[in-house]
Amino acid sequence: MSFAVNKNDRIEVKIEDLTHDGAGVAKVDGYPLFIPGALSGETVSIQVLKTLKNYGFAKMLDLIEPSEDRVIPPCHVFPTCGGCQIQHLSYEAQLTQKRKTVRSVIDRIAKLPDVPVHEVKGMDDPWRYRNKSQIPFDTENGRVITGFYKSRTHQIVDTDVCLIQTTEADELMALLKRKIQQLGIETYNEKTHQGMLRHLIVRKARQTGQVMAVLVTRQKKFPQKQAVVDLIRQEVPEVTSIMQNINFANTNVIMGNETVNLYGKDIIIDRIGDIEFEISARSFYQVNPVQTEVLYQQALDYAGLTGNETVIDAYCGIGTISLFLAKQAKEVYGVEIVPQAIKDAKRNAEVNGITNTHFEAGAAEDIIPKWYAEGKRFDVLVVDPPRKGCDEKLLETILEYKPKKVVYVSCNPGTLARDLRILEDGGYRTKEVQPVDMFPHSSHVECVAFMERK
Repeated sequence: MSFAVNKNDRIEVKIEDLTHDGAGVAKVDGYPLFIPGALSGETVSIQVLKTLKNYGFAKMLDLIEPSEDRVIPPCHVFPTCGGCQIQHLSYEAQLTQKRKTVRSVIDRIAKLPDVPVHEVKGMDDPWRYRNKSQIPFDTENGRVITGFYKSRTHQIVDTDVCLIQTTEADELMALLKRKIQQLGIETYNEKTHQGMLRHLIVRKARQTGQVMAVLVTRQKKFPQKQAVVDLIRQEVPEVTSIMQNINFANTNVIMGNETVNLYGKDIIIDRIGDIEFEISARSFYQVNPVQTEVLYQQALDYAGLTGNETVIDAYCGIGTISLFLAKQAKEVYGVEIVPQAIKDAKRNAEVNGITNTHFEAGAAEDIIPKWYAEGKRFDVLVVDPPRKGCDEKLLETILEYKPKKVVYVSCNPGTLARDLRILEDGGYRTKEVQPVDMFPHSSHVECVAFMERK
C-alpha cells in the first residue's frame, strides 16, 4: 500500500487544526499526519514516524513560522509530563480551540449545524485549580523520584512543582521526596510488586482550606508511620487529615478498598455555592471547584425549574448536581451504580438539611423504569455520564418515557454529539450547547446541552 508520505520522510507542512488530544494536524495530499507540539496555523518541518491506512504520526523538527498564539509554557516539565497538552497555547486561544472542537463534533457527528454552540466559559485565573492530586513514587538510581506520568506511560516525570495543583500538594510532594529515604521507607516498584509507598493523594477544600493527605501503601503494616505523620504536621500545618489507604493488588488502580485514619478527621468539608459536601479519601468530587459551580449553574439554568418539577439525576455520583437541583425543584430522584456514592449522596443531603431528594443505587436504565412503574412521573432528566457517554439502554429509556426536558452534562464532546443524534432521531430537539473549561491547559472540555421534546 502506498501513502502520500513514508516513514522517515522529512517534509515541511502547514498545521490546519488540533486533535482532541492537542496534537497538530497537517494533510499531505489529503493524508492526515498528527504532530504533537505543533499549533494551528504554524509551518513546521517534520519527520514521519509511522504510517497507517488512514493517518500517520510525525515529530516536529523545526518551527518555521510560529503561531501568534504560541506562548512559552511556565512549567519546566512541559510537554514531557502528560498532565497538560496545550500549555504552549495562550489561554484565550485555548478557549477558542475548545469551542471549535465542540462545534466540529456537533456539526459532523450530531449533524446539527444550526444549533448554537456558545463561547467557552473559562477561568479568570487558570492556574492552581486542581483540588485533588494523585502523585506516584518510585526510586531511580538510588534516588526517590515523584511527579506525574509521561503521556501514555507509567514513567514518572520527576518534579517538585505542578502549576495546576495546589501549593500544599507541591509542599507535601517535595517533603516526602526529601525525607522518606532517611526514614527507611521504600517506594513501590510496579515491576517487582515490592516496596511500601505507592502514591500520595492530596485533597484540598477550596472554601474551607482543609487539606487531606492520603498515603497509599502496599501493605497495612507501615513502619515509621508516626514519624511521617509528625513530619507532615510540622512541615505542612494546613493538613487537617492524614489517612492511609492500603492497596495490596498488583494493579494500576491507585487506591485499595481499606482506608485507616492516621490523624485528624476522616473527612474534609467543602462548599459549592451554599451547599456543603463531606469529602472522604475515596469520594468522587469534581477537581475544579470554581468551574464546577459554573457547570452546575448552567445545568440548573437549562432545567428552568419553578419549584413544581420532579427531576431525575442519572449518574448522580455523591449528589452534587442533585442537591443544586433540589433547591429549586419539587423533588429530585438520583440514581448511581456505585453504592458508596449513594451513601455519600444521602449523607450530603442530610448535612444540608435537604429533604426533597431520593437516592437509589443501581443502573439508571433499570431504576428509572422501576420508578415509572411505581407511578412516579418526571419533568426533567439530567445526565452526567462518564467519558463513554450514556448507556444505550438509558437512551432507549429516555425515548420510551419522554421527559419534557433533557439536560446533558458531558466530559466528552464526541460521545455527547453521538447521543444528541440518537435523542434527536427519537423526537428531541437540541436547543443549545454551552462549553465550560474545567481543565485549563489540557485538551479536555466539558459541555452542557439542553434538549426539549418536539
